[in-house]
Amino acid sequence: MSDERLVHVVDDEEAIRRSLDFLLRNAGFRVERWEDGESFLKGVDRTAPACALLDVRMPGMDGLEVQEEMAQRGLNLPVIVLTGHGDIDMAVRAMRAGAVDFLEKPFNRERLLQALDRGFARLADRRGRLEQEQWAKTQIALLTQREQEVLDGLACGYPNKTIAYDLGISSRTVEVYRANVMTKLDVSNFADALRIAFAAGMGREDEWRSGHGVGQGAAGGSKPAGD
Repeated sequence: MSDERLVHVVDDEEAIRRSLDFLLRNAGFRVERWEDGESFLKGVDRTAPACALLDVRMPGMDGLEVQEEMAQRGLNLPVIVLTGHGDIDMAVRAMRAGAVDFLEKPFNRERLLQALDRGFARLADRRGRLEQEQWAKTQIALLTQREQEVLDGLACGYPNKTIAYDLGISSRTVEVYRANVMTKLDVSNFADALRIAFAAGMGREDEWRSGHGVGQGAAGGSKPAGD
């Protein structure tokens, strides 16, 4: 029974491409074959979820260069590298760069399928995190700008006094905004609000510092409090 999982086979040896095509199609995968890294990078459909079987030694761009170019282009396909005897050093470098696994030629069918299962599991996890991030951002969009700023400060771990000083409001007003945040996000405890904030990418201290200048209140200065 065929499924929708797509595998890109990138190898300069036609015999390897044909062998993998036969094996993978019999295992239920869809397959696209590429004879070199350049044609793969030029023709790959960026929108289609897939894994890439990538030979490390090819004319032109080698597998490591293709993997690096994929990262630079934001082409986040899980990579499984194919190596010949004596290419272990290149395979290890590919693994350090994020490859799921490496397989020595001639490769074992079961190990290949297991590696692909891990690759597609990584892809599903990545898509799940992206969906969670998108959902969290829609929730954060329900908040006013000031409520978002207060939540961001709390996600950074700052006390009410520091947030109040940096935003030029009172500590009591920070508490009011915090209560509003929980109501709008429909959460019963603040830990759940923080989980949404973190999923949306909030809580980055460097961004808070660049936007507000952190910690001034603790130093004893004062700003006019307002809303």
